[in-house]
Amino acid sequence: MPESSFDLIVVGGGPGGYVAAIRAAQLGMKTALVERDKLGGICLNWGCIPTKALLRASEIHHLLHHLDEFGFAARDISYDAKKLIARSRAVAKRLSDGVAYLLRKNRVTVFDGAARLSAKGRLAVAKDGTAVADIAAPHIILATGARARSLPGLEPDGKLVWTYKEAMVPPAIPKSLLVVGSGAIGIEFASFYRDMGTEVAVVEVLDRILPVEDAEISDFARKSFAKQGIEIHTGATVSGLKRGRNDVTATIAAGGKSTELTVERAILAVGIVGNVENLGLDGTGITVERTHIVVDEWLRTGERGIYALGDVTGPPWLAHKAMHEGVICVEHIAGVNDVHPLDVTNIPACTYCRPQVASVGLTEQAARDQGHEVRVGHFPFIGNGKAIALGEPEGMVKTVFDAQTGELLGAHMIGAEVTELIQGYTIAKSLETTEAELIGTIFPHPTISETMHEAVLDAYGRAIHI
Repeated sequence: MPESSFDLIVVGGGPGGYVAAIRAAQLGMKTALVERDKLGGICLNWGCIPTKALLRASEIHHLLHHLDEFGFAARDISYDAKKLIARSRAVAKRLSDGVAYLLRKNRVTVFDGAARLSAKGRLAVAKDGTAVADIAAPHIILATGARARSLPGLEPDGKLVWTYKEAMVPPAIPKSLLVVGSGAIGIEFASFYRDMGTEVAVVEVLDRILPVEDAEISDFARKSFAKQGIEIHTGATVSGLKRGRNDVTATIAAGGKSTELTVERAILAVGIVGNVENLGLDGTGITVERTHIVVDEWLRTGERGIYALGDVTGPPWLAHKAMHEGVICVEHIAGVNDVHPLDVTNIPACTYCRPQVASVGLTEQAARDQGHEVRVGHFPFIGNGKAIALGEPEGMVKTVFDAQTGELLGAHMIGAEVTELIQGYTIAKSLETTEAELIGTIFPHPTISETMHEAVLDAYGRAIHI
Protein backbone atom coordinates (compact mmCIF):
# COMPACT_ATOMS: atom_id res chain seq x y z
CA MET A 1 0.00 0.00 0.00
CA PRO A 2 1.62 3.25 -1.12
CA GLU A 3 2.39 5.96 1.40
CA SER A 4 1.70 9.55 0.44
CA SER A 5 2.99 12.74 2.01
CA PHE A 6 1.25 16.09 1.93
CA ASP A 7 1.63 19.56 3.36
CA LEU A 8 -1.88 19.46 4.78
CA ILE A 9 -4.60 16.82 5.15
CA VAL A 10 -8.25 17.62 5.84
CA VAL A 11 -10.48 14.95 7.40
CA GLY A 12 -14.06 15.59 6.34
CA GLY A 13 -15.44 17.00 3.08
CA GLY A 14 -18.24 19.17 4.43
CA PRO A 15 -18.37 22.98 3.98
CA GLY A 16 -15.52 23.65 6.42
CA GLY A 17 -13.37 20.81 5.16
CA TYR A 18 -13.60 21.28 1.42
CA VAL A 19 -13.20 25.06 1.71
CA ALA A 20 -10.09 24.58 3.87
CA ALA A 21 -8.67 22.14 1.32
CA ILE A 22 -9.31 24.44 -1.64
CA ARG A 23 -7.86 27.47 0.14
CA ALA A 24 -4.76 25.46 1.11
CA ALA A 25 -4.28 24.41 -2.50
CA GLN A 26 -4.67 28.03 -3.62
CA LEU A 27 -1.86 28.95 -1.22
CA GLY A 28 0.43 26.40 -2.81
CA MET A 29 0.12 23.55 -0.32
CA LYS A 30 0.08 19.93 -1.46
CA THR A 31 -3.32 19.04 -0.04
CA ALA A 32 -5.38 15.91 0.58
CA LEU A 33 -8.93 15.47 1.75
CA VAL A 34 -10.44 12.34 3.29
CA GLU A 35 -14.22 11.82 3.14
CA ARG A 36 -15.99 8.65 4.28
CA ASP A 37 -19.33 9.37 2.60
CA LYS A 38 -20.38 12.06 0.12
CA LEU A 39 -18.47 15.25 -0.61
CA GLY A 40 -20.29 18.29 0.72
CA GLY A 41 -21.06 16.62 4.04
CA ILE A 42 -24.37 16.90 5.83
CA CYS A 43 -24.94 20.46 4.61
CA LEU A 44 -24.99 19.75 0.89
CA ASN A 45 -26.40 16.23 1.10
CA TRP A 46 -28.78 16.19 4.09
CA GLY A 47 -29.04 19.72 5.42
CA CYS A 48 -28.72 23.27 4.14
CA ILE A 49 -29.29 22.66 0.44
CA PRO A 50 -31.88 19.87 0.03
CA THR A 51 -34.03 21.31 2.83
CA LYS A 52 -34.22 24.59 0.91
CA ALA A 53 -35.40 22.70 -2.14
CA LEU A 54 -38.15 21.15 -0.01
CA LEU A 55 -39.07 24.50 1.52
CA ARG A 56 -39.31 26.03 -1.94
CA ALA A 57 -41.81 23.32 -2.86
CA SER A 58 -43.89 23.96 0.26
CA GLU A 59 -43.81 27.71 -0.46
CA ILE A 60 -45.23 27.02 -3.92
CA HIS A 61 -47.88 24.75 -2.40
CA HIS A 62 -48.86 27.52 0.01
CA LEU A 63 -49.07 30.12 -2.78
CA LEU A 64 -51.18 27.84 -4.96
CA HIS A 65 -53.78 27.77 -2.21
CA HIS A 66 -53.83 31.57 -2.00
CA LEU A 67 -54.08 32.39 -5.70
CA ASP A 68 -57.39 34.20 -5.23
CA GLU A 69 -55.56 36.96 -3.33
CA PHE A 70 -53.72 37.79 -6.59
CA GLY A 71 -56.72 37.41 -8.89
CA PHE A 72 -56.03 33.86 -10.07
CA ALA A 73 -57.97 30.63 -9.76
CA ALA A 74 -56.94 27.00 -10.04
CA ARG A 75 -58.71 23.70 -9.56
CA ASP A 76 -57.63 20.28 -8.41
CA ILE A 77 -54.32 21.41 -6.94
CA SER A 78 -52.20 18.40 -6.08
CA TYR A 79 -48.59 17.35 -5.72
CA ASP A 80 -46.46 14.29 -6.27
CA ALA A 81 -44.45 13.71 -3.09
CA LYS A 82 -42.02 11.38 -4.85
CA LYS A 83 -41.18 13.98 -7.52
CA LEU A 84 -40.90 16.69 -4.91
CA ILE A 85 -38.39 14.66 -2.90
CA ALA A 86 -36.56 13.47 -6.03
CA ARG A 87 -35.96 17.10 -7.02
CA SER A 88 -34.51 17.81 -3.58
CA ARG A 89 -32.14 14.84 -3.88
CA ALA A 90 -31.15 15.87 -7.41
CA VAL A 91 -30.27 19.36 -6.18
CA ALA A 92 -28.09 17.84 -3.45
CA LYS A 93 -26.32 15.52 -5.92
CA ARG A 94 -25.64 18.35 -8.34
CA LEU A 95 -23.90 20.39 -5.65
CA SER A 96 -21.99 17.41 -4.25
CA ASP A 97 -20.73 16.72 -7.76
CA GLY A 98 -19.81 20.40 -7.97
CA VAL A 99 -17.61 20.09 -4.88
CA ALA A 100 -15.84 17.11 -6.44
CA TYR A 101 -15.16 19.25 -9.54
CA LEU A 102 -13.79 22.13 -7.46
CA LEU A 103 -11.42 19.80 -5.61
CA ARG A 104 -10.16 18.33 -8.90
CA LYS A 105 -9.78 21.80 -10.35
CA ASN A 106 -7.62 22.81 -7.40
CA ARG A 107 -5.63 19.56 -7.52
CA VAL A 108 -6.69 18.36 -4.09
CA THR A 109 -6.14 14.61 -3.69
CA VAL A 110 -9.33 12.99 -2.39
CA PHE A 111 -9.36 9.71 -0.46
CA ASP A 112 -12.63 7.79 -0.13
CA GLY A 113 -12.68 6.35 3.37
CA ALA A 114 -12.55 6.99 7.10
CA ALA A 115 -9.38 8.44 8.60
CA ARG A 116 -7.82 7.66 11.95
CA LEU A 117 -4.75 9.17 13.60
CA SER A 118 -2.20 6.35 13.61
CA ALA A 119 0.93 8.22 14.72
CA LYS A 120 2.14 11.77 15.00
CA GLY A 121 1.29 13.49 11.74
CA ARG A 122 -0.04 10.29 10.19
CA LEU A 123 -3.46 9.02 9.21
CA ALA A 124 -4.62 5.54 8.30
CA VAL A 125 -7.49 5.58 5.80
CA ALA A 126 -9.84 2.61 5.49
CA LYS A 127 -13.08 1.89 3.62
CA ASP A 128 -15.46 -0.76 4.94
CA GLY A 129 -12.66 -2.29 7.00
CA THR A 130 -10.19 -2.42 4.11
CA ALA A 131 -7.05 -0.27 4.24
CA VAL A 132 -7.01 2.42 1.55
CA ALA A 133 -3.94 4.53 2.30
CA ASP A 134 -1.37 5.56 4.87
CA ILE A 135 -0.84 9.31 4.56
CA ALA A 136 1.18 11.91 6.42
CA ALA A 137 1.33 15.69 6.80
CA PRO A 138 2.72 18.20 9.31
CA HIS A 139 -0.73 19.81 9.45
CA ILE A 140 -3.99 17.86 9.87
CA ILE A 141 -7.42 19.48 10.08
CA LEU A 142 -10.33 17.57 11.64
CA ALA A 143 -13.61 18.72 10.08
CA THR A 144 -15.71 15.64 10.81
CA GLY A 145 -18.99 17.42 11.52
CA ALA A 146 -21.79 16.27 13.76
CA ARG A 147 -24.94 14.15 13.82
CA ALA A 148 -28.40 14.31 15.36
CA ARG A 149 -28.64 13.99 19.13
CA SER A 150 -30.85 11.26 20.56
CA LEU A 151 -32.71 11.24 23.89
CA PRO A 152 -33.45 8.24 26.13
CA GLY A 153 -36.90 6.87 25.38
CA LEU A 154 -37.19 8.98 22.22
CA GLU A 155 -34.66 7.16 20.07
CA PRO A 156 -35.33 7.49 16.32
CA ASP A 157 -36.19 4.24 14.57
CA GLY A 158 -36.29 5.57 11.01
CA LYS A 159 -39.95 4.63 10.56
CA LEU A 160 -42.15 6.25 13.19
CA VAL A 161 -39.61 8.51 14.85
CA TRP A 162 -37.37 10.38 12.43
CA THR A 163 -34.14 12.34 12.42
CA TYR A 164 -33.66 15.07 9.81
CA LYS A 165 -32.56 12.42 7.30
CA GLU A 166 -35.81 10.45 7.35
CA ALA A 167 -37.79 13.69 7.47
CA MET A 168 -36.25 14.70 4.14
CA VAL A 169 -37.14 11.51 2.28
CA PRO A 170 -40.54 10.39 3.61
CA PRO A 171 -42.35 7.71 1.61
CA ALA A 172 -45.42 9.94 1.93
CA ILE A 173 -46.33 13.24 3.56
CA PRO A 174 -47.83 12.33 6.96
CA LYS A 175 -51.23 13.68 7.96
CA SER A 176 -49.96 14.57 11.44
CA LEU A 177 -46.51 15.22 12.89
CA LEU A 178 -44.84 15.98 16.20
CA VAL A 179 -41.60 17.98 16.16
CA VAL A 180 -39.52 17.73 19.34
CA GLY A 181 -37.31 20.82 19.49
CA SER A 182 -37.88 24.30 18.10
CA GLY A 183 -34.43 25.35 16.96
CA ALA A 184 -33.77 26.09 13.29
CA ILE A 185 -33.97 22.44 12.18
CA GLY A 186 -37.18 21.68 14.04
CA ILE A 187 -38.93 24.86 12.96
CA GLU A 188 -37.95 24.47 9.31
CA PHE A 189 -39.45 20.99 9.22
CA ALA A 190 -42.54 22.16 11.10
CA SER A 191 -42.99 24.93 8.51
CA PHE A 192 -42.40 22.63 5.54
CA TYR A 193 -44.85 19.95 6.64
CA ARG A 194 -47.51 22.45 7.73
CA ASP A 195 -47.41 24.15 4.33
CA MET A 196 -47.75 20.71 2.74
CA GLY A 197 -50.99 20.20 4.67
CA THR A 198 -49.78 18.23 7.70
CA GLU A 199 -51.20 18.89 11.16
CA VAL A 200 -48.10 19.86 13.14
CA ALA A 201 -47.32 20.15 16.85
CA VAL A 202 -44.03 21.48 18.24
CA VAL A 203 -42.67 20.78 21.73
CA GLU A 204 -39.91 22.97 23.19
CA VAL A 205 -38.38 22.49 26.65
CA LEU A 206 -37.52 26.19 27.00
CA ASP A 207 -40.06 28.94 27.50
CA ARG A 208 -40.10 30.10 23.87
CA ILE A 209 -39.52 28.77 20.38
CA LEU A 210 -36.37 29.69 18.45
CA PRO A 211 -34.75 30.30 21.85
CA VAL A 212 -31.44 31.68 20.54
CA GLU A 213 -33.24 34.50 18.72
CA ASP A 214 -34.27 37.83 20.20
CA ALA A 215 -37.31 37.42 22.46
CA GLU A 216 -39.49 39.75 20.35
CA ILE A 217 -38.68 37.80 17.20
CA SER A 218 -39.50 34.52 18.95
CA ASP A 219 -42.82 35.93 20.10
CA PHE A 220 -43.64 37.21 16.61
CA ALA A 221 -42.75 33.80 15.12
CA ARG A 222 -44.92 31.95 17.62
CA LYS A 223 -47.95 34.09 16.76
CA SER A 224 -47.33 33.59 13.03
CA PHE A 225 -47.02 29.83 13.36
CA ALA A 226 -50.09 29.61 15.59
CA LYS A 227 -52.05 31.56 12.96
CA GLN A 228 -50.97 28.94 10.41
CA GLY A 229 -52.36 26.21 12.65
CA ILE A 230 -49.14 24.90 14.20
CA GLU A 231 -49.75 23.72 17.76
CA ILE A 232 -46.94 24.91 20.02
CA HIS A 233 -46.03 23.66 23.50
CA THR A 234 -43.27 25.60 25.30
CA GLY A 235 -41.82 24.86 28.73
CA ALA A 236 -42.72 21.27 27.89
CA THR A 237 -41.07 17.90 27.51
CA VAL A 238 -41.96 14.65 25.79
CA SER A 239 -41.73 12.22 28.68
CA GLY A 240 -42.44 9.17 26.57
CA LEU A 241 -43.30 7.82 23.14
CA LYS A 242 -45.61 4.85 22.66
CA ARG A 243 -45.14 3.42 19.19
CA GLY A 244 -48.09 1.85 17.48
CA ARG A 245 -48.35 0.03 14.22
CA ASN A 246 -48.43 3.20 12.15
CA ASP A 247 -48.54 6.03 14.67
CA VAL A 248 -46.88 7.43 17.76
CA THR A 249 -48.49 8.58 21.00
CA ALA A 250 -46.46 11.16 22.87
CA THR A 251 -46.87 12.09 26.51
CA ILE A 252 -46.30 15.83 26.79
CA ALA A 253 -45.54 17.18 30.25
CA ALA A 254 -45.88 20.90 31.01
CA GLY A 255 -46.78 22.90 34.11
CA GLY A 256 -47.19 19.80 36.23
CA LYS A 257 -49.76 18.30 33.86
CA SER A 258 -49.48 15.60 31.21
CA THR A 259 -51.41 15.22 27.98
CA GLU A 260 -51.26 12.65 25.22
CA LEU A 261 -50.96 13.40 21.53
CA THR A 262 -51.18 10.77 18.79
CA VAL A 263 -49.52 11.53 15.45
CA GLU A 264 -48.45 9.55 12.42
CA ARG A 265 -44.79 10.52 12.73
CA ALA A 266 -42.42 12.35 15.06
CA ILE A 267 -39.18 14.23 14.33
CA LEU A 268 -36.44 14.49 16.94
CA ALA A 269 -34.65 17.84 16.53
CA VAL A 270 -32.96 18.39 19.89
CA GLY A 271 -29.47 19.37 18.84
CA ILE A 272 -26.41 17.58 17.54
CA VAL A 273 -23.30 15.82 18.85
CA GLY A 274 -19.82 16.01 17.40
CA ASN A 275 -18.34 13.14 15.37
CA VAL A 276 -15.29 12.51 17.55
CA GLU A 277 -15.39 8.71 17.71
CA ASN A 278 -12.88 6.46 15.93
CA LEU A 279 -10.53 9.33 15.09
CA GLY A 280 -7.67 8.03 17.22
CA LEU A 281 -7.81 10.95 19.65
CA ASP A 282 -6.82 8.83 22.66
CA GLY A 283 -3.26 9.45 23.70
CA THR A 284 -3.12 12.85 22.03
CA GLY A 285 -3.30 16.29 23.60
CA ILE A 286 -6.72 16.89 22.04
CA THR A 287 -9.45 17.78 24.54
CA VAL A 288 -13.07 16.78 23.94
CA GLU A 289 -15.80 18.48 25.96
CA ARG A 290 -19.45 17.47 25.63
CA THR A 291 -18.68 15.64 22.35
CA HIS A 292 -16.90 18.63 20.80
CA ILE A 293 -13.18 19.25 20.19
CA VAL A 294 -11.72 22.22 22.04
CA VAL A 295 -9.77 24.69 19.89
CA ASP A 296 -8.20 28.14 20.29
CA GLU A 297 -8.85 31.24 18.19
CA TRP A 298 -6.72 29.82 15.35
CA LEU A 299 -8.55 26.46 15.43
CA ARG A 300 -5.55 24.72 17.01
CA THR A 301 -6.21 21.73 19.26
CA GLY A 302 -4.04 20.75 22.21
CA GLU A 303 -1.97 18.51 19.92
CA ARG A 304 0.67 20.31 17.88
CA GLY A 305 -0.04 20.16 14.16
CA ILE A 306 -3.69 19.13 14.56
CA TYR A 307 -6.56 21.56 14.07
CA ALA A 308 -10.35 21.26 14.15
CA LEU A 309 -13.17 23.36 12.76
CA GLY A 310 -16.87 23.41 11.97
CA ASP A 311 -19.62 21.52 13.79
CA VAL A 312 -17.21 19.17 15.55
CA THR A 313 -15.92 22.17 17.55
CA GLY A 314 -19.35 23.22 18.83
CA PRO A 315 -21.87 26.01 18.30
CA PRO A 316 -22.91 27.90 16.37
CA TRP A 317 -23.47 24.91 14.09
CA LEU A 318 -23.55 26.81 10.81
CA ALA A 319 -22.05 25.98 7.43
CA HIS A 320 -20.88 29.53 6.78
CA LYS A 321 -19.14 29.59 10.16
CA ALA A 322 -17.30 26.39 9.22
CA MET A 323 -16.33 27.80 5.82
CA HIS A 324 -14.92 30.95 7.37
CA GLU A 325 -13.03 28.89 9.96
CA GLY A 326 -11.53 26.81 7.16
CA VAL A 327 -10.07 29.91 5.54
CA ILE A 328 -8.82 31.34 8.87
CA CYS A 329 -7.18 28.05 9.87
CA VAL A 330 -5.37 27.51 6.58
CA GLU A 331 -4.27 31.11 6.16
CA HIS A 332 -2.85 31.12 9.69
CA ILE A 333 -0.96 27.90 8.94
CA ALA A 334 0.38 29.48 5.73
CA GLY A 335 1.45 32.65 7.53
CA VAL A 336 -0.86 35.03 5.70
CA ASN A 337 -0.30 38.44 7.29
CA ASP A 338 -3.80 39.92 7.46
CA VAL A 339 -5.74 36.92 8.80
CA HIS A 340 -7.85 37.59 11.90
CA PRO A 341 -9.60 35.28 14.39
CA LEU A 342 -13.33 34.74 13.92
CA ASP A 343 -15.62 37.29 15.59
CA VAL A 344 -18.67 35.22 16.52
CA THR A 345 -20.83 38.33 16.90
CA ASN A 346 -20.52 38.85 13.15
CA ILE A 347 -21.89 35.40 12.23
CA PRO A 348 -25.42 35.70 10.80
CA ALA A 349 -28.03 33.06 11.64
CA CYS A 350 -30.89 32.14 9.32
CA THR A 351 -33.98 29.98 9.69
CA TYR A 352 -35.82 29.28 6.44
CA CYS A 353 -39.32 28.79 7.78
CA ARG A 354 -42.34 30.86 6.73
CA PRO A 355 -41.93 33.65 7.71
CA GLN A 356 -38.12 33.53 7.54
CA VAL A 357 -35.98 34.53 10.51
CA ALA A 358 -32.49 36.05 10.40
CA SER A 359 -30.20 37.78 12.87
CA VAL A 360 -26.67 38.91 13.56
CA GLY A 361 -24.98 40.12 16.73
CA LEU A 362 -26.42 40.57 20.21
CA THR A 363 -30.06 40.29 21.18
CA GLU A 364 -31.44 43.23 23.14
CA GLN A 365 -31.29 41.24 26.38
CA ALA A 366 -27.73 40.05 25.74
CA ALA A 367 -26.63 43.63 25.03
CA ARG A 368 -28.17 44.83 28.29
CA ASP A 369 -26.64 41.90 30.17
CA GLN A 370 -23.23 42.94 28.87
CA GLY A 371 -23.72 46.38 30.34
CA HIS A 372 -24.63 48.32 27.23
CA GLU A 373 -27.06 51.20 27.37
CA VAL A 374 -29.04 50.55 24.22
CA ARG A 375 -31.18 52.28 21.65
CA VAL A 376 -33.65 49.94 19.96
CA GLY A 377 -35.49 50.45 16.69
CA HIS A 378 -38.39 48.57 15.13
CA PHE A 379 -40.10 48.66 11.78
CA PRO A 380 -43.03 46.46 10.63
CA PHE A 381 -43.35 45.04 7.13
CA ILE A 382 -46.89 46.40 7.01
CA GLY A 383 -45.34 49.85 6.60
CA ASN A 384 -43.32 48.80 3.54
CA GLY A 385 -44.75 49.24 0.05
CA LYS A 386 -42.85 46.36 -1.58
CA ALA A 387 -43.89 43.90 1.15
CA ILE A 388 -47.54 44.86 0.71
CA ALA A 389 -47.29 44.63 -3.09
CA LEU A 390 -45.80 41.14 -2.79
CA GLY A 391 -48.56 40.06 -0.43
CA GLU A 392 -45.99 39.61 2.36
CA PRO A 393 -46.97 42.22 4.98
CA GLU A 394 -46.16 40.00 7.96
CA GLY A 395 -42.73 40.78 9.35
CA MET A 396 -40.55 43.03 11.45
CA VAL A 397 -37.02 44.38 11.67
CA LYS A 398 -35.36 45.22 15.00
CA THR A 399 -32.04 46.98 15.53
CA VAL A 400 -29.97 47.31 18.71
CA PHE A 401 -27.39 50.09 19.05
CA ASP A 402 -25.02 51.16 21.78
CA ALA A 403 -26.53 54.43 23.02
CA GLN A 404 -23.13 55.96 23.77
CA THR A 405 -21.13 55.11 20.65
CA GLY A 406 -23.78 54.39 18.01
CA GLU A 407 -22.24 50.94 17.36
CA LEU A 408 -24.62 48.46 15.78
CA LEU A 409 -24.73 45.66 18.35
CA GLY A 410 -27.35 43.45 16.75
CA ALA A 411 -30.07 43.18 14.12
CA HIS A 412 -33.05 40.81 14.13
CA MET A 413 -35.52 40.18 11.32
CA ILE A 414 -38.59 38.11 10.58
CA GLY A 415 -40.46 38.14 7.30
CA ALA A 416 -40.17 37.39 3.60
CA GLU A 417 -36.60 37.01 2.28
CA VAL A 418 -34.91 38.28 5.43
CA THR A 419 -32.33 35.49 5.05
CA GLU A 420 -31.17 37.36 1.93
CA LEU A 421 -31.34 40.78 3.59
CA ILE A 422 -29.38 40.06 6.78
CA GLN A 423 -26.06 40.29 4.93
CA GLY A 424 -26.52 44.06 4.80
CA TYR A 425 -26.39 44.30 8.58
CA THR A 426 -23.59 41.71 8.68
CA ILE A 427 -21.44 43.88 6.42
CA ALA A 428 -22.30 46.91 8.54
CA LYS A 429 -21.19 45.11 11.71
CA SER A 430 -18.01 43.81 10.10
CA LEU A 431 -17.12 47.37 9.05
CA GLU A 432 -17.95 48.64 12.57
CA THR A 433 -20.56 50.92 11.07
CA THR A 434 -22.41 53.32 13.37
CA GLU A 435 -25.94 54.65 13.14
CA ALA A 436 -24.64 57.75 11.31
CA GLU A 437 -23.42 55.75 8.27
CA LEU A 438 -26.56 53.62 8.19
CA ILE A 439 -28.86 56.63 8.45
CA GLY A 440 -26.93 58.29 5.62
CA THR A 441 -27.09 55.21 3.38
CA ILE A 442 -29.53 55.36 0.45
CA PHE A 443 -31.73 52.24 0.28
CA PRO A 444 -33.46 51.58 -3.06
CA HIS A 445 -37.23 52.07 -3.39
CA PRO A 446 -39.40 50.07 -3.53
CA THR A 447 -37.61 47.22 -1.75
CA ILE A 448 -38.11 45.27 1.44
CA SER A 449 -34.60 46.43 2.40
CA GLU A 450 -36.11 49.83 3.21
CA THR A 451 -37.42 48.25 6.41
CA MET A 452 -33.78 47.89 7.48
CA HIS A 453 -33.21 51.63 7.04
CA GLU A 454 -36.40 52.52 8.86
CA ALA A 455 -35.50 50.27 11.81
CA VAL A 456 -32.25 52.21 12.16
CA LEU A 457 -34.07 55.53 11.90
CA ASP A 458 -36.58 54.39 14.50
CA ALA A 459 -33.84 53.69 17.03
CA TYR A 460 -33.02 57.41 16.86
CA GLY A 461 -36.57 58.76 16.71
CA ARG A 462 -36.41 59.49 13.01
CA ALA A 463 -38.57 56.80 11.34
CA ILE A 464 -40.56 58.22 8.42
CA HIS A 465 -43.17 55.61 7.58
CA ILE A 466 -44.57 54.74 11.01
